[in-house]
Amino acid sequence: MRTPARRTRARAAVFAASTALLLGLAAVPAAHADGARHRAATLDDLAQRTGRYFGSAVDNPELDDTAYADLLGSEFGATTPGNGMKWYATEPRRGVFDFTAGDEIVAYAKAHHLKVRGHTLLWHSQLPSWLTDGTWTADELRSILKNHITTEVKHYKGKVFAWDVANEIMNEDGTYRENIFYKTLGPGYIADALRWAHAADPKVKLYLNDYNVEGLGAKSDAYYALIKQLKADRVPIDGFGMQAHLALQYGFPSDMRGNIQRFADLGLDVAITELDVRMILPADTAKLTQQADWYAQVTDACLAVRRCVGITLWGYSDRHSWIPSVFPGQGAALPWDENLQRKPAYDAIAGALAAAASSATGH
Repeated sequence: MRTPARRTRARAAVFAASTALLLGLAAVPAAHADGARHRAATLDDLAQRTGRYFGSAVDNPELDDTAYADLLGSEFGATTPGNGMKWYATEPRRGVFDFTAGDEIVAYAKAHHLKVRGHTLLWHSQLPSWLTDGTWTADELRSILKNHITTEVKHYKGKVFAWDVANEIMNEDGTYRENIFYKTLGPGYIADALRWAHAADPKVKLYLNDYNVEGLGAKSDAYYALIKQLKADRVPIDGFGMQAHLALQYGFPSDMRGNIQRFADLGLDVAITELDVRMILPADTAKLTQQADWYAQVTDACLAVRRCVGITLWGYSDRHSWIPSVFPGQGAALPWDENLQRKPAYDAIAGALAAAASSATGH
């Protein structure tokens, strides 16, 4: 549903006031003896003042882009490996594990004081050919899945704070996606995966993660029912990840705040895990203004629910966005442009965070 122009103008005024707050009250002292110089608060600085984190995903080749990697390390408090922990990368041959790509991002994160979300142990896509081309009995596939999850979670024990255990397991109509695991093992594979991950690292937070679940609807209803049953069955699950790959041409997800709240009411943490807001190109002032409003609405929705623990952008700059290659003719989806310059979306996010941080501290 499009935001009315009057609401957009009102929000613009809020952005201006909040940005003034950001530049005034929200400065963070730099490490200078005379105390005279300050740096502006980063998105993660502001998020931390509300008890949350603000992160960005990164893929391994992007670490070679020095300017990009430096900004990632200074602006954000968390990162998610875009591809380096997926099955094709971590177990390219059966029983032969390669954690090189994931380890590189973990090392980068440690050097820049970022925490890491693990992504993802189980997904229907980017599986190695030895797995998808094989013919497996239920016992064989269960053994393969258990070994993969156990080995990877143990490898990253203490190095990641959360795992997207199962990714995109539902269809749009709320039925189970008929991936290799569902077709061979039935829906019980989800509970098994969570139990195996918990056994391998009892302290890590375990999530289910998907797209098009930000608002109320058949898909988010299916996850709500599944998680409610998992909790009743005492299956270890800690969180629900809403990817939030949004597109201006499809309208803002209805009742995002209420949807986040109902999952939190199940006793879960909720995270915005892969946020971007794409548009049909070319970008123009009106689209960028609407995009900024949407980013602020997502931020506000998370900030309104105590158990919404953080927000992660799926890459922070249009320079390395996945969107143009997957959705031809679309893009400009992120708060920084291809030259690493901030767009209106950045100010909108910062303004929303600054206003919440100010409210939290009573300033």
